[in-house]
Amino acid sequence: MPRVVLAPDKFRGTADARQVTAAMAEAAIGLGWEVTALPLSDGGEGLLDACADLCPVVETTTVTGPDGRPVDAEWRVGDTTAVVEMARASGLALVGGREGNDPVAATSRGTGELLVAAARRVGPAGTVVVGLGGSATTDGGLGALEAVEESGGLGGAILVVAYDVDVAFADAAPVFAPQKGAGPDQVAVLSDRLDRVADRYQSRYGIDVRTVPGAGAAGGLGGGLAVLGGSLRSGYGLVRDLVGLTGALEGADRVVTGEGALDATSFVGKVVGGVVGDARERGLATLVVAGRCTPDGKERARSAGCEVVSLVQRFGLRPAMADTVTCIRAATADWLGPGGM
Repeated sequence: MPRVVLAPDKFRGTADARQVTAAMAEAAIGLGWEVTALPLSDGGEGLLDACADLCPVVETTTVTGPDGRPVDAEWRVGDTTAVVEMARASGLALVGGREGNDPVAATSRGTGELLVAAARRVGPAGTVVVGLGGSATTDGGLGALEAVEESGGLGGAILVVAYDVDVAFADAAPVFAPQKGAGPDQVAVLSDRLDRVADRYQSRYGIDVRTVPGAGAAGGLGGGLAVLGGSLRSGYGLVRDLVGLTGALEGADRVVTGEGALDATSFVGKVVGGVVGDARERGLATLVVAGRCTPDGKERARSAGCEVVSLVQRFGLRPAMADTVTCIRAATADWLGPGGM
């Protein structure tokens, strides 16, 4: 029986990675394929879904939200590993998006509180993985750092930080703060504050976060967690290792991946680019299913030897948005069927 590896990211706003994978799997199984289903994440939102098998138990902890009000944040835990998304504690969606955010006041304190809860659960021999992405904050991780220190630290638990964008600490404000509601004057304020925070980290802890790759992710939270002893890693590579994608590709016949919007940035540290590259190294035929595609995104995929399907182009905008899962199932079936390649 031929085997296909299904390794998509989420389709933001319409289907999470597990729903996407389930739709692909239904199509493949119906056509007689053996399926290895591995929903993925680049370390940002969706990390909990990607690690559901590794950490099957869902916990909820009440923490300080980005605007100071309490929020109930879900996280996952397994035998010796806990997985946390900063967006569940300090995310932009928690304040209603950029329109509801105060980008200068927004705090990452709740993420620190969540890390403390997770570390206490796994103990000193355990590992806490935190995904950065979807943040409301540009506080350089100071809120999270202070929350952890006030609680007495992480008790010896290993901290692994998955960043979805490799941005320098000093660039966190000019590059991403406008997406969090900051105007030009606020960006200048946040940039100055990040400089002072970086100086504070270096003088007090001896760590120059300006030189740490990924330190600017989540408004500089990556830098704050580096100060706490966290090991920063590219999110896709970390998740790939956690879920065992490399081993799953060995002996496979085909691969299907996908995401909501395919463009040139999809090939810079993101799930689709990572899967396409790993599959290409093994000579595996690969399909990329995307909600919509830019010309450069489609060209990048095709230059890597992939087939590309845009749901908007294939099925129309309304079906692609309103019934994304059905469209994904149909696109996968077309490619895996007898005449699909």
